[in-house]
Amino acid sequence: MPRVLRFRSRWASAAAGLSVLASALAGCGGGDGAGPAVLDWYNFPDDSGALQQAADRCGQRSGGRYTIRYNKLPRGADGQRQQLVRRMAAHDAGVDILGLDVTWPAEFAEAGWIREWTGAMRERATADTLDAAVRTATWRGRLYAVPYNSNTQLLWYREDLVPTPPGTWAELLAKAKELADEGRPHLVEIQGAQYEGLTVWFNTLVTSAGGSILTPDARAPSLGAPAVTAAGVMRDLADSVAADPSLANQMEDQNRLAMESGTAAFELNYPFVYPSMKANRPDLFPRLRWAPYPAVTAGRPASVTIGGIDLAVGAYSRHPELAAEATLCLRDRDNQLTNALEGGLPPSLRGLYATPELVASYPFAADVLAALDSASVRPPTPAYQNVSIAVSHTLSPPSGIRPERDVADLRGQIQAALGSKGLIP
Repeated sequence: MPRVLRFRSRWASAAAGLSVLASALAGCGGGDGAGPAVLDWYNFPDDSGALQQAADRCGQRSGGRYTIRYNKLPRGADGQRQQLVRRMAAHDAGVDILGLDVTWPAEFAEAGWIREWTGAMRERATADTLDAAVRTATWRGRLYAVPYNSNTQLLWYREDLVPTPPGTWAELLAKAKELADEGRPHLVEIQGAQYEGLTVWFNTLVTSAGGSILTPDARAPSLGAPAVTAAGVMRDLADSVAADPSLANQMEDQNRLAMESGTAAFELNYPFVYPSMKANRPDLFPRLRWAPYPAVTAGRPASVTIGGIDLAVGAYSRHPELAAEATLCLRDRDNQLTNALEGGLPPSLRGLYATPELVASYPFAADVLAALDSASVRPPTPAYQNVSIAVSHTLSPPSGIRPERDVADLRGQIQAALGSKGLIP
């Protein structure tokens, strides 16, 4: 059964407080009774220094009760998940805080590897937090993690080429063709490689068309007409002049580089492209603008798939209460602001989007918040990795998509993935 975090009230009796303190001190310093508890935090590698600053800051604020050791996971999401799965399957007591991709909480909760947040601690963990971000950390109505940062995609475009941004995918492709006919930069950059980014693209289109990949109870595929429409949009782009010749191998960073090279007029990507363009192409940067993600149909705004990282407390941690306290500190207002300004990751706390510091660095902050308020989440299921693989393999390459047939095939693959049957490609 999944572990549950239970915390004493800060107004507990003095006797109870002394008991807790004695217990905490006995467990500090790896069990030798000397020094603060060392909490091991496993998270994605951060080159900005923002995560290390957060770890140091929280250790200092703890009043000597704990320090946080930031352990960098591999750069790739697959490598990160693999290392965490191996540690938790081995009941590693040295994993106190886990940085989970937003697609992993259901899997880790179902396996009993992370603790549930309840009562007052749940209220603290969700206060002022974006609803979509909270949904990524929730499994079967229970909260198993705390949103650390969020992320979403916008439509980035060249204002010198496109004075008015397109509002729908049909308008986007039409404008790209118009630019191509004029012999001007016209490519639309998006993630078309056979990986998670392709699944995110499909999920965004399906939900924007009014559908979902799975049923609400996550026990069966949903798909249907919205999925056929979504697959058709992907195929239409791949078959048009707007498609990058290397679409089938394109990921987020390749999209960024193509836009910076000057060959593209549009890209669907995350906010990290903004500071990158500013640093790498100061001549093009003044022309870079942003707009909401294109709608599938006019009058129905897009529902963009939310990204980000959630923090969870390990089920086998020797210091679960301290780890929970440290988790709340790591994702508090100050640390999220630092992470946004220095690490380039949008916050999960709603109130930060109105702060002058964030708006100054993120002039598109209101657009990011609007996208997050209408965001969709990837299918919440412990079998998500298998579902994602089925989607990305079936719809790759985008130029080979046959909407109705592929969606029918995908339905069977997802059903098998949910039941752990058959071979996953």
